[in-house]
Amino acid sequence: MTTKLMGQPVQRVEDQRFLRGRGRYVDDVAVDSEAGTLHAAVLRSPHAHARIVDIDVSDVLDVAGVHAVWTYDDLTGPLGSPLATPLMGEPLPLLIPHPALTHGRTQYALAKDEVNYVGEAIAFVVAEDRYVAEDAVSRIRVEYDLLPAVVGIETARAARNLVHDDVPGNVGARLEQNVGDAPAAIAKAPHRLELDLTIERSACMPMEGRGTVARWDADLGRLQLWTSTQSSTGVRAAVAVKLGLDLGQVDVITPDVGGGFGVKINHPWPEELLVPMAARVLGRTVKFTEDRREHFISSAHERGQVHHVTVGFDDDGRLLGLDVEFWHDHGAYTPYGLIVPIITSTQLLGPYKPGAYRVTFESLYTNTVIVTPYRGAGRPQGCYVMERTMDAIAAYLGRDRTEVRAVNFIQPDEFPYDQGLIFQDGRELEYDSGDYPASLVKLKELIGWDDFPAYQRELAAQGRRVGIGLACYVEGTGVGPYEGAHVHIETTGKVKVATGLTTQGQGHATVFAQLVADELGVRFEDVEVVTGDTRRMPYAVGTFASRAAVMSGSAIHLAAKRAKEKVLKIAADALEVDEQDLQIVDGVVSVKGSPDAALDLGTVSVLSNPLRYAFDEASKAATQFSVGDPGKPPVPEDEEPGLEGRDFYSPERATFASGMHAAIVETDPLTAEITILRYAVVHDCGHLINPMIVEGQIHGGVAQGIGGALYERMVYDESGQLLNASFMDFLMPYVTEVPDSIEIDHLETPSPLNPLGIKGAGEAGVIPTSAVFAAAIEDAEAQSAPGFTITAMPISPSELFELRQRSSAGSTPEGTRS
Repeated sequence: MTTKLMGQPVQRVEDQRFLRGRGRYVDDVAVDSEAGTLHAAVLRSPHAHARIVDIDVSDVLDVAGVHAVWTYDDLTGPLGSPLATPLMGEPLPLLIPHPALTHGRTQYALAKDEVNYVGEAIAFVVAEDRYVAEDAVSRIRVEYDLLPAVVGIETARAARNLVHDDVPGNVGARLEQNVGDAPAAIAKAPHRLELDLTIERSACMPMEGRGTVARWDADLGRLQLWTSTQSSTGVRAAVAVKLGLDLGQVDVITPDVGGGFGVKINHPWPEELLVPMAARVLGRTVKFTEDRREHFISSAHERGQVHHVTVGFDDDGRLLGLDVEFWHDHGAYTPYGLIVPIITSTQLLGPYKPGAYRVTFESLYTNTVIVTPYRGAGRPQGCYVMERTMDAIAAYLGRDRTEVRAVNFIQPDEFPYDQGLIFQDGRELEYDSGDYPASLVKLKELIGWDDFPAYQRELAAQGRRVGIGLACYVEGTGVGPYEGAHVHIETTGKVKVATGLTTQGQGHATVFAQLVADELGVRFEDVEVVTGDTRRMPYAVGTFASRAAVMSGSAIHLAAKRAKEKVLKIAADALEVDEQDLQIVDGVVSVKGSPDAALDLGTVSVLSNPLRYAFDEASKAATQFSVGDPGKPPVPEDEEPGLEGRDFYSPERATFASGMHAAIVETDPLTAEITILRYAVVHDCGHLINPMIVEGQIHGGVAQGIGGALYERMVYDESGQLLNASFMDFLMPYVTEVPDSIEIDHLETPSPLNPLGIKGAGEAGVIPTSAVFAAAIEDAEAQSAPGFTITAMPISPSELFELRQRSSAGSTPEGTRS
């Protein structure tokens, strides 16, 4: 029998192509055209907040090699104008509206009247090459009337100036959720603490920035668009609507994507509309490739939040009431709605029972780059708040930090567990499965938690400061509404699989092939997977929120089952046996116990077509044309020709993965440098499809989390200028800053919500890192400065040094105790 591939560490089939430099990214797209490809460049605002008084493009029009220049007014020409469609002049879509988002605002493809952040697109130039386009952009003259910039949460809350005149107090949204009466429960609790906790704004830095290439075929009335996106079908729909095309006139192809991490889930970006518009107007292929500075100032950021926590608890550290208020900086516009703060407000609870819970947030406008989800999407902030609270309770009571967590865990026999809140998908926040006590036991053994105090004392005697920290989290994964899949068995016996979501390095071609090979009984090498091509799968949602394996994996599994049902039915008819007597091994359908009575899948595929070629058994060559059995209808009512299966998976709600991380760090007594000595992870994503790929996701997530905890931040001045918009100034961890070995253990509590029992894993590594490092650094410093507290992340050596100075002067911020 063929070995089952589910759960096996199958080597990624993608790796050799990428490692040999054979990846094909958007900038590598070469479209055959006698005329060649034109290149676009964008004029971006140098000011964070200003009215546009006048735009003068006269110096550009006669530049050799320039084909067109557009400003907002060119997008709103009369009906029938070759430069415009009615909707191109309207704001970009608000992708995820929410009743609490009372003042949602989105930008225009090109700025109309006003700019609201440095980097906002104002004019679009198309030329023979990028050099000419860039030179032409520099010749455009814009007259501005400067306005006061609103930068940072504190300034936005003060509301002395407004980002948008029609948004009172800069508040785009305010949302409150309650479970019980948290203030009353806290007031009655034996102990109370208050904490103020901050995480600063950061951003993902994929190897490949945004890019778009478009070709218009005037003869066919058809647009082809290649774009580096996490939602090819979303881009397709937006482009069709904005350009006044039928959906069937637009093909969107997502080639290799050099990293997404959330920034490429936003759609459409202005360039994803302007490039195809230009291609259609000019009758030429047009390309735009974002440079690195553009990525810093005109893509998307995340993370920036300020939190105030009030918690009541008993002598054991058991939560009796939790009240959290926080403020979220969503930048100048809200194209992605309230997803990030909603996730923070709900996923903050992690694996715990909070007693009564009240959470309130305000989402605020600032004159900075927009916010979209960044790997973890609000969960790192929520985990940081909850785990810092747990550490504060343990410190207050003088108890072990693991004991305080354990007493608050949801127990294995309490699943499904309803937290009483509404999650990001509008469904109940109901955890489907897990075993948090078992995860904690594994983590303590993995990191050596009980033995650490002796190790700490030993190193302290040598003048070294080491500390240990841990953090627990729960992650909602596999959010809907759906994903689909198509499985086609070719007459060669090969299997072609298509799913609409995109891939950005997650190993989809490997794990999805594993699922199909298992279900169909074919060789892994005979399965080919295509993602992100609307020609192959026109309906999909996208790759984000750790949903690919749960959503597309389940859809592919179901589609393969449909194809298998057809295989067995056709083969049973041909071999004159019962379907139950058949098996499929290595692509051959045979009668159990009678291997000579067999058909390969290629032959079954031929037989699936009622108007088919018959095959000579010796040569397998076509010998005659046949219409099949004249006594039967060519295609029965409940069947269709072809050996293929198509299905969609739509879950009733999200499935919840979980995990726990721990780290041991050393802080230098003189320089305050922070060194990671050990890092351990216990992770539960249900059944594992490919443990090697899951561990790779965890490794990458931890590395990204280290960056967010110790290095990466966006530094704005008071005028809204981003001061570190280059790799010279924006710090990221090198391989030297990431542990050589990340110790990983798995727990598998299958989800009952999908046919594979799986949960998502893509964001697991990054979620708890800020909380882990804050705790470990605090523990190291507390050896020489009892009461030392960390309340803001990320933390650099210089900031740690300053905290030491303030701590020695008695001014380190601590939770208020009562």
